[in-house]
Amino acid sequence: MANATPGTPVRVRFCPSPTGNPHVGLIRTALFNWAYARHNKGTLVFRIEDTDAARDSEESYHQLLDSFHWLGFDWDEGPEVGGPHAPYRQSQRMDLYKDIADKLLAAGHAYHCYCTTEELDARRDAARAAGRPSGYDGTCRTLTDEQKAAYEAEGRTSIVRFRMPDEPITFTDLVRGELTFTPENVPDYGIVRANGAPLYTLVNPVDDALMEITHVLRGEDLLSSTPRQIALYKALIELGIAKTVPLFGHLPYVMGEGNKKLSKRDPQANLNLYRERGFLPEGLLNYLALLGWSFSADQDLFSVPELIEKFDIADVNANPARFDLKKAEAINADHIRRLDVKDFITACEPWLKAPHANWEPEEFDEAAWQAIAPHAQTRLTVLSDITANVDFLFRKEPVEDEASWTKAMKGDPVALLTTARATLDAADWASGPEPLKEAVLAAGEEHGLKLGKAQAPVRVAVTGRTVGLPLFESLEILGKERTLQRIDAALAKLAG
Repeated sequence: MANATPGTPVRVRFCPSPTGNPHVGLIRTALFNWAYARHNKGTLVFRIEDTDAARDSEESYHQLLDSFHWLGFDWDEGPEVGGPHAPYRQSQRMDLYKDIADKLLAAGHAYHCYCTTEELDARRDAARAAGRPSGYDGTCRTLTDEQKAAYEAEGRTSIVRFRMPDEPITFTDLVRGELTFTPENVPDYGIVRANGAPLYTLVNPVDDALMEITHVLRGEDLLSSTPRQIALYKALIELGIAKTVPLFGHLPYVMGEGNKKLSKRDPQANLNLYRERGFLPEGLLNYLALLGWSFSADQDLFSVPELIEKFDIADVNANPARFDLKKAEAINADHIRRLDVKDFITACEPWLKAPHANWEPEEFDEAAWQAIAPHAQTRLTVLSDITANVDFLFRKEPVEDEASWTKAMKGDPVALLTTARATLDAADWASGPEPLKEAVLAAGEEHGLKLGKAQAPVRVAVTGRTVGLPLFESLEILGKERTLQRIDAALAKLAG
């Protein structure tokens, strides 16, 4: 079998269907193809598999493009950039598929199958009952012209089936090693529907052949179709349509809860949710790369250029990879801290405006934001957290959170806040946050409280929440007048 060989310029492809929202498992596959192409200074072909008119949509197509741009993926051939094998949308290549199907029929590599659904189901049930493989049994493989004419006279329609060879098919998977499939487990299969529409089983390998793809890196769920595609490649080589059979690498499943494959219906699967929460593209790609691959035994955090420098499909693990949201968030938090503060400020901008901001636009204070940003950068998990962390600076009054209020205002909060107001009023506000810390510490000591207990009522009075950015830096930026006003308001609420 003619295979892509070492030394051949790498050409990989990513070919999603434009259906629904992008899935993180799909993005992981795109990432591995993109990283492999860039690592090998090869070519990435972006192709759209949109032959299913009932499920495909232009909205999903444009969402795919937008998602790839956001993630920083670029491609060498495909939508928006063109290339020598255009068009790159399968819906625009239908004449080409029909021509190749006709050539496969003429050469005897394919045949018309007139079996009805009911007949197929009955024979499958009988095969299962007898303990035999339940795939297509080859009934129409050797029909004569007279038999075909008789079926057509009955009004039967036919699909086109590819004729599988009668010997085992062996190939070396780049992830899983050598695999062999026996004929009884890989029966003849349909490549064209009765209405003439080509099936994925034809269009996908045909496009790979015509676009001279050297490496097919895809999900484990497609492994069972590989021997069928290899047989089709051999037929296409015989017909002079293909040059080689690509090398295959099947990526491990991404698992969700309960040891189940992460499906599109799982909340954690939707790429858009991570974007909306404020994951950085670099943070999300870092985590997705770890689903089946590792940078090194002692390093989980890396940049996209470092990923490209290190990535090799030979290092991908065949075992299923579990999606861990907490780890994804932790890695994203690390990438937020890696940002230059100016880049962090820019990245947060969408969450400081409507509809995210819970303050009026005219209340936003750019100087206060610039001052608090370095402190916020050390605390965020995702960028959307910024809104709740800084809103106390821009609202006339802090957010009302009764759960936080109840939690913080235990013991004798009136006495503590009264003392804290006095010590803060007397503090040196011009000397930074340390005198403010000393003021609250002194108030706590007067009431037998350590700093952690003493600052809790102050934090809720000033920010409305029990957790947030460093308190004393926050007080300094908020300013003495507004800080004391909010403590007064909290005392009034406690009195009332």
